[in-house]
Amino acid sequence: MFIVCDNLVKIYKVATLEVVALQGLDLQIAAGEMMALVGPSGSGKSTLMNILGGLDAPTAGRVYVGDYNLLQMSGREQVLYRRKMVGFVWQQTARNLLPYLTAQENVELPMALNHVASRERRERSKMLLESVGLSDRLEHHPNRLSGGEQQRVAIAVALANKPQLLLADEPTGEVDSEAAKAIFEAMRNLNEEMGVTIVVVTHDYTVASRVDRVVGFRDGRTSTEVLRRRGEDGGAITEEEFAILDRAGRLQLPQPYIETLEMKDRVKLRLRDDHIGVYPDRELEVRHEHAAGHKGEAE
Repeated sequence: MFIVCDNLVKIYKVATLEVVALQGLDLQIAAGEMMALVGPSGSGKSTLMNILGGLDAPTAGRVYVGDYNLLQMSGREQVLYRRKMVGFVWQQTARNLLPYLTAQENVELPMALNHVASRERRERSKMLLESVGLSDRLEHHPNRLSGGEQQRVAIAVALANKPQLLLADEPTGEVDSEAAKAIFEAMRNLNEEMGVTIVVVTHDYTVASRVDRVVGFRDGRTSTEVLRRRGEDGGAITEEEFAILDRAGRLQLPQPYIETLEMKDRVKLRLRDDHIGVYPDRELEVRHEHAAGHKGEAE
């Protein structure tokens, strides 16, 4: 596996409070995979992205990206890791591009900082901008580009130094649906052409149709996965949803299932020959209603 997260815990201290962002998270990502992390704010997905990007460190656990052990890197190794191993695309375009540089100059900048020869910088920047469909925007400054075009330039910038991992934090959060489609198509093309591993962090659950795998986050852990598989001989693509079973045997039932069956407090389990049945405890509900009735009478 290219990325291995083993029992990751991350605790932030805010004044006298401790906030647990990751609670024993386990996750593996294969090389060349294009996948998404989805979930509500505070579920831990952005925390994980910052850890994978070398911008933050877990409180406990282990995390490997390729040959890098992210918990045992020196300060110099962290700088080299961020410069050569990983590329970033942020939601805010102002974090991705310098306004006084053209699209091509923005793409060349990371290579210049990495001491790449000028001829190679020019050739690679043109190739990357062509790959994201912007060969006719080389000399345009960011203020002459649409939001979607700026994000596609940002993808080219992130891949300038040939990283093995691309991390995109809400890359379509500030653009319309057509621009979002173009952004994901650009990432898909680069994923297939260059074999770069792409991890997208988003609130948008409809992203499942645009990536190979969607991992849902809830309360600092992975809770669900949606896998897209193509049938044999290039047949139709199917989607299948799974719940994540952790090392302690726990799983998080999808919230819509819980709400539909009105599950609360505890559930019944029934072991069958080939599956486990999970049922609401209706008897518990009756007891609660009965107790509430007695309380009302007493009052």
